[in-house]
Amino acid sequence: MIFIANSILYAPVASAQTALPTLGDPSDLTTSAERRLGDRIIRELYRDPDYIDDPVIADYVQGIWRPLMAAAKARGELSPELDERFAWEILLGRDRTVNAFALPGGYLGVHLGLIGVVATRDELASVLAHELSHVTQRHISRLITQQNKQTPLLLGAMILGALAVSKNPGATQAIMVGGQALAIQNQLNFSRDMEREADRIGYGLMEPAGFAPQGFVSMFDKLQQANRLNDNGSWPYLRSHPLTTERMADMQSRTPPGAPHPHGGGAASAPTLEHALVAARARVLANPGVDTLRQWIAEPQGSGFGAQALPRQAAALYAAALGSSQLRDAAAARTASGRLQALVRDDAAAHRLARLLAAEIELAAGDAVAAVDAVSALGAGAPRAQRRPELVLRTQALLRAGRPAEVTSALQTWVANHPRDATVWQLLASAWLAQGQGLRAVRAEAEAHAARYDYAAAVDRFKAGQDLARRGGPQVDHIEASIIDTRLRAMESLLREQAAER
Repeated sequence: MIFIANSILYAPVASAQTALPTLGDPSDLTTSAERRLGDRIIRELYRDPDYIDDPVIADYVQGIWRPLMAAAKARGELSPELDERFAWEILLGRDRTVNAFALPGGYLGVHLGLIGVVATRDELASVLAHELSHVTQRHISRLITQQNKQTPLLLGAMILGALAVSKNPGATQAIMVGGQALAIQNQLNFSRDMEREADRIGYGLMEPAGFAPQGFVSMFDKLQQANRLNDNGSWPYLRSHPLTTERMADMQSRTPPGAPHPHGGGAASAPTLEHALVAARARVLANPGVDTLRQWIAEPQGSGFGAQALPRQAAALYAAALGSSQLRDAAAARTASGRLQALVRDDAAAHRLARLLAAEIELAAGDAVAAVDAVSALGAGAPRAQRRPELVLRTQALLRAGRPAEVTSALQTWVANHPRDATVWQLLASAWLAQGQGLRAVRAEAEAHAARYDYAAAVDRFKAGQDLARRGGPQVDHIEASIIDTRLRAMESLLREQAAER
């Protein structure tokens, strides 16, 4: 979906159209041009305060996303050209609305509100499969082609107005222009044919990727229930992806006879403890408010708590522990965390998340050593076998404990394999700085900016690295200085290209 919502998160989407005249014949939008378009939009999203890089939730979403991508390749839905040229990145938005969206160039966005409301990983997979299919079928490019007659300057003014409205509702002129932008953006909703195509192709990806296709049906059931409640504004997915009886019947007809209904307890569609914990984390990190947090914290103390289903108990304890930690009640957080670990000890995936939360609680409480020990017990000391949540949390704990040298090697290995991971680059910068390696720290900061397409900031930091190298005398790391020189030239070239697109 592509649309402007009240949040600034979506306002830059329509700004993509301002670049159309530089892309050549709009009837033949190349994959490279679409990727550049997506890069322009994503730069704004990275700057938005709603953007969140939570390693635990991101790792879980990636665990669903990767099999869907592999299935799309195997079935021929994802061509080698698109696979190579597009970014295939998922951004998380700290927003309580139930929403997901596709952008040009292979970028997808997911609101924490969506993750918090889906009951199973299969339901989440159905949404990701649907959005993935919008991208692989070039629906976005085709929509942009349909809108190619809009005046670029007018569109640019409209986007500035939409941005102004989101930041300053009192700006009368901006409100008027923003309203015009919204009217135009509504024309970009995917057509019914495109929605049906994304449904069918996405449905076909589910089983090869290891997910129950019935997740599509149960997600439609959830959306239909929201529709019956007259859509209170928390379901923007319904507005950009309107349900029709035809779409629902199509998905239901594709379910083989005798297949378990998602609500009927089929093993593939049963809620898992891992999903319950991730959904609980998403609900807490979406900033529901202090009163809501207190209600969640009190839930495990209720008289009927023990009679609830195991996933519900686990989710409630996780929310209570994380919520207590956010309210700086370390004792209550530790108590809920201990109960959670005991409850899920027989489920390896859920127990891992519970132990990560325990380490997170210790770090928030100021006991960095305890946090380091808790993460290290999960096997975080083996860099090659390390998962990102463990790496990030262990690094944060070691930096707080004054032991940065213990994690530098693992961070370097990670960024060598994941050069666009801005968060880990920034952690590496902190680790180098704590060890007195100023030149390496500046370069890592520059790489963090470059990973988020902020080439101006990257150029600034690389130039600062050059100045530092010149003042450093004979003890300067000349290899690092040479890398900085090379990367600076590359960033300056990218910055010129970026300026030319405006």
